[in-house]
Amino acid sequence: GSPDNFVTHLGFYHCRRKLRSEVAAAFPTLSTEQLAELIPNKEELNVIKIHSHKGEAITVYMNHRNPILFEVEKVLYPTVYTLWVYPDLLPAFATWPPVLQKLAGGADLMLPGVVVPPSGLPRVQRGTLCAVTLLGNRAPVAVGVATMSTEEMLAAGMKGKGFAVLHTHLDHLWEYGDKSSPPTLAPLVTDCAAEESAGGEEELQGKEPGSSCCPEPQQHVDIRDLSLKDRDTCAELGKEELPENRAAEPAEDGSKEEQQEAEDSRTPQEQMDALFNQCFFHALKCKVKKSDLPLLTSTFLGSHMVSCCPAGKQLDIKKSSYKKFSKFLQSMQQQRILQVKELSRGVESIVDVDWKHPDIKAFAVPEGFSSASAAQDSKSEDREQVYHAPEIIPLYGVSTKMMPLFQESGHKKGSILSSSEVRNVIINYVKSNELVDETNKNFVKVNAILCDCLLDKSEQDEISHLKWDELLSRCLERLQPLHQVTFSGQEPVVRKGNIEPIDISIAQRSSNKKVTIIKNLELYGLDPQCVANTLQQKVQASATISPAPGAKDRVQVQIQGNQIHHLAKMLLEEYQLPRKYIQGLEKAPKLGRKK
Repeated sequence: GSPDNFVTHLGFYHCRRKLRSEVAAAFPTLSTEQLAELIPNKEELNVIKIHSHKGEAITVYMNHRNPILFEVEKVLYPTVYTLWVYPDLLPAFATWPPVLQKLAGGADLMLPGVVVPPSGLPRVQRGTLCAVTLLGNRAPVAVGVATMSTEEMLAAGMKGKGFAVLHTHLDHLWEYGDKSSPPTLAPLVTDCAAEESAGGEEELQGKEPGSSCCPEPQQHVDIRDLSLKDRDTCAELGKEELPENRAAEPAEDGSKEEQQEAEDSRTPQEQMDALFNQCFFHALKCKVKKSDLPLLTSTFLGSHMVSCCPAGKQLDIKKSSYKKFSKFLQSMQQQRILQVKELSRGVESIVDVDWKHPDIKAFAVPEGFSSASAAQDSKSEDREQVYHAPEIIPLYGVSTKMMPLFQESGHKKGSILSSSEVRNVIINYVKSNELVDETNKNFVKVNAILCDCLLDKSEQDEISHLKWDELLSRCLERLQPLHQVTFSGQEPVVRKGNIEPIDISIAQRSSNKKVTIIKNLELYGLDPQCVANTLQQKVQASATISPAPGAKDRVQVQIQGNQIHHLAKMLLEEYQLPRKYIQGLEKAPKLGRKK
């Protein structure tokens, strides 16, 4: 199958204009002339859609000869061919020439491989798009995303992963072009000192860049052989998106390249470190959900990590280089994988986890463990993560006594109306029966029907006129209360009576201890067990669930201490419930009284 069936020509000027404005937005340093050069009006410009191993759709923009840009998940990236023309388009980090081979083979760039020039590293933030160059040549050989800021790289002692690499010279995307080698561009003046300090690297630089590490000829894929059905196997692009083909290399620590083969040559300490790493990522990926946070670090180690430990091995922090679990977690916090806080004195909890962190995404669950639980959790995590308060509308049912007032508008006993519909019925009734007081339009004359429906026996002789708003409020009071509840994505449900608010009360237990009791959570679609778990984590006090007295099928949450401040924050801010549906917030302890 020739690739023509998935090539479209960008012949239209508006497409080019749109692409040009997107490129201008993504790379603001390009001048208007450079943009016109990169995306010319006259020459042919094609768009190719390919897929990475993971099945991710990648859009590649080609000029007549080479791929110039590629787009993954709506983000534009330059190819090496473009960077050779505009070498200063992205902040550049230099590495030693032998490293290119590893990058082209799918490795990410580890910080020990980054050369720090005397002038210092470029200042970048985590997530910045960067170019990778080889020492002594300014022409970039790879494009990657910084996994930490420059400050963090230096703070980490230039250890750990620095860049998630997306595309390199010599990879499959490069092979779509004319397969030329990087030009030799002299470094800018500030970098020349770095070459001197590099000492013995000269003989490496003397070689034609790329010649030392060209792939074997059979690895070249001729674009003409690329059929639609197998193109996903050869478009090895979004490297950072390919946990499958990196599972073999240890994601945690690039400096132990040979971790897998050289199993026994590692010291017991290194093996224990590796075991902690493995159980840590396994537990985060498969055992911990967002709704479990904050999570006591002791629980995380004792139940979650231990359950991920392979048979025949035992986690013992004393045998690792960390010596204390808190030290181990600190190092993970420095890599921005999670956040630990001391929520109550001397007790640390994990308060946040970055599940999108490349190291968690790239971690492959070891054989013998079902990875099904990971899928399960991520599904339930989505469900639990976002609570949407229901939409609640009060409704009114027409009773026998109120029938006479409503039948003119065509309503029967048991008709259900909203307050605005009730208002319209009253206005129509008053107007059609000409009951507006001529001398004062704010008053309505009470006729026999209004008298029967809206006045108590004792008032019937005294009241001859009512104000409009009193007419309405008396009418609403005398109709049967109902309410409609709509949960997001579900059909509305109509229930009788007024909705009961979430009821918060403080009770005194023996020996003057206070407990906070919360009822009616179910009516608002909140799972009492989840609320109890979340609260227990937040305030580090025991929360239990018991049947609610006098309400069948309902439970109440009871938590030690007066926890109204925490509850108010959780219900009003996190769950976004309107204050009118929560009763008992005024019983907060006298810190700064909540109204």
